[in-house]
Amino acid sequence: MILDPNSVSIAPSLLSADFSRLCEEIARIDRGGADIIHLDIMDGHFVPNITFGPPIVAKIRSCTELPFDAHLMVQSPDQFVEPFIDAGVDMISVHLESPGHLQRTLALIRDKGAKAGVVLNPATSIEGLRYILDDLDYILIMSVNPGFGGQAFIPSTIQKLQDLSNMLHEAGKPIPIQLDGGVGPANTAEVTIAGARILVAGSAIFGNPPYEEVIRQMKEAAVV
Repeated sequence: MILDPNSVSIAPSLLSADFSRLCEEIARIDRGGADIIHLDIMDGHFVPNITFGPPIVAKIRSCTELPFDAHLMVQSPDQFVEPFIDAGVDMISVHLESPGHLQRTLALIRDKGAKAGVVLNPATSIEGLRYILDDLDYILIMSVNPGFGGQAFIPSTIQKLQDLSNMLHEAGKPIPIQLDGGVGPANTAEVTIAGARILVAGSAIFGNPPYEEVIRQMKEAAVV
């Protein structure tokens, strides 16, 4: 798959979907114009919640041909990389704050054939990215604290997006910026102007049917 820094993609997060009928929910957002399916993977240690593992991802892989993007909110990301890629995941992002050796984890993701991303929590500086830009296919900026859906957007994220966009431009690295947390039609224009290119939206989509209408509104509001 190709990640285009010059266009905006909508990535509905299944964290806010109805888990009792995931395949139906995926089919609806697929028909509605989603570009990527975002999977929030939580282990109960790095964040308090637990979501789903590789067996569930493997089961829902047949529900769509859209790319699967796994955001690993886990204590030991290396042990999850291969199982999730084998289950059908196309993109994997790991936290800068996770224990371990980040560059090695990113190399492992790429070696297994997936796109590699790194995640920054709201209080984490972008400075930690400077020496790993060559190892990244995308960067995920959290605009809420990870672990729970339905949180309000943290306003300081706009400046962080602008600062990261400037850093990438100065480095000559057109790496797409993904944004997750409190994103919806009301702030799509603002966050895309600031540099966000992959918009993760959970409750904004699944909590406001019809899904295709929310996705349409976000795509129309996006400014590149």
